[in-house]
Amino acid sequence: MVKITKMKKILITGGNGQLGSELRVLSKVYTQFEWVFTDYQELDLCDLENLEIALNTINPKIIINCAAHTAVDKAETETELSDVLNHRSVAVLAKWSHANNCRMIHVSTDYVFDGTASTALTETALPNPINVYGVTKLAGEQICLQNNPNAIIIRTSWVYSSFGNNFVKTMSRLMQERDTLNVVDDQIGSPTYAADLARAIMTILIHKNWEAGIYNFSNEGEISWYEFALAIQEIGGFDCAISGIPSSAYPTPAKRPQYSLLDKTKIKTTFGVEVPDYKESLKTCMDLLEVRS
Repeated sequence: MVKITKMKKILITGGNGQLGSELRVLSKVYTQFEWVFTDYQELDLCDLENLEIALNTINPKIIINCAAHTAVDKAETETELSDVLNHRSVAVLAKWSHANNCRMIHVSTDYVFDGTASTALTETALPNPINVYGVTKLAGEQICLQNNPNAIIIRTSWVYSSFGNNFVKTMSRLMQERDTLNVVDDQIGSPTYAADLARAIMTILIHKNWEAGIYNFSNEGEISWYEFALAIQEIGGFDCAISGIPSSAYPTPAKRPQYSLLDKTKIKTTFGVEVPDYKESLKTCMDLLEVRS
């Protein structure tokens, strides 16, 4: 257990993604920090040779690594890019942060699991990824803690936001364009509203104690993608017939875990993080989408 010392500059990688964008919103509230938001234009994580030089220039006291190659199906063929972004760049970030007394929070995924569980997965559950994305993200977790034992890793799932492209936006659009939709009903987990995850991260950063290790975060609930679509339909008031189909009827290049519900007990008890119900957060996001559209 390490006491938090004075914190100043926060580096956000993947600053234009869903989580990075939500942290940008929160940066207006947490003005005690100096925020540096970067995407690949400002900080190219693929340029491994010069990454350490760039980190020396920025010289952050906290790194929140939101960057990743998250195109799960493309990762099956873009294996090198996936490995660089999800694994090898993490090695550099973790090594630099440890050598420079810099706190690091690295965001990971439920896809490190194979989906054969039947109860909510704790942080000690045995990972066994079944696609390239999951393999590279697990490798990123392992090298992160190896190079920086003081790092915090947060596994999350089914991320959506009012920013970027995601399931909620896609379903909302399709439900207005089509009379019928088929959605997979045999993959079980819980969605994560990126704004809630951003708040959880800030709760950890301002907590009096820093407890390194792996934590789970997603919204409360245990649902399928089909049930998620029904909730989107209900909140949006969309008139579209939605049918549930098995994964076998919708083959994808990458296999998905059939059950990847995350147990959030550890993050709640360690840092007092509040975890809203998925429907409550979904309504908040969809209300925002109406305002922004």
